[in-house]
Amino acid sequence: MIDIIENLVELALAEDFNDLGDVTSLALFDQTKSGEIAIVSRSNGVLSGCTLAKLVLEKVDPSVNIKWHIDDGQHCVSGQRLATIDGPLASILKAERTVLNFLCHLSGVATYTNCFVSKLDYIGSVTKIRDTRKTTPGYRALEKAAVVHGGGVNHRMGLYDAFLVKDNHLAGSTIDSVVEKCREYNSDLPLEVEVDSLEQLKIVALAKPDLILLDNFTPEMVTEALALKIDIPFEVSGGINISNISLYGKTNVKYIAIGALTHSAPILDIGFDLI
Repeated sequence: MIDIIENLVELALAEDFNDLGDVTSLALFDQTKSGEIAIVSRSNGVLSGCTLAKLVLEKVDPSVNIKWHIDDGQHCVSGQRLATIDGPLASILKAERTVLNFLCHLSGVATYTNCFVSKLDYIGSVTKIRDTRKTTPGYRALEKAAVVHGGGVNHRMGLYDAFLVKDNHLAGSTIDSVVEKCREYNSDLPLEVEVDSLEQLKIVALAKPDLILLDNFTPEMVTEALALKIDIPFEVSGGINISNISLYGKTNVKYIAIGALTHSAPILDIGFDLI
């Protein structure tokens, strides 16, 4: 996973530099001139991406130093200095956009996740917010870390670390046989089965998976499902947004999975200011 992240940083830098580098800084600055830059939040939110920003700067110029004033997962307010960077000014400016692209996006994911988490905290819900695999290609580990920084929890990282049986996996097979095959293949992995009705839920519960995904259930249907007193935790997914999250949270279902945390989060506005 470390190699994937390093390759992503190198790709992002290559997009900016090509073979010619930062022609503006090369034309205007003595390459030995030092400077100091503040990374400043332009809006309220939750920070994510500190380690990645440091890696970008190291790739551009190992002599550049960065000092963070807050950590990943901590709240920031508009106008707050998040970090101070010092070193060759041309190198800092060369790394600026790549650093901000990562920071703004990942902090946006953390901030958006925290909006959902805060809604649940406000009503005293014990439900946990989870992400999905609807991530930006190459960014999965980073975006899932940002979800955690925002107070959420991670679903499976990929197709390899948990079973998730959906309608397309059944292909005429019975739930019992599908669950049995998954258990035989690897009994150590978590096994989740998706259902789209209360009737299907009752059938799936007999197979005793580790988790049942209630797909596109309304809050009322989730309440009905919980009333069945099935001794298997539920996860709800589909059609859940910031406007109705409290209705789902009031059910105290185990998990709510939201793809929008990673595929629709607005950025957190962050900028570089010369000191």
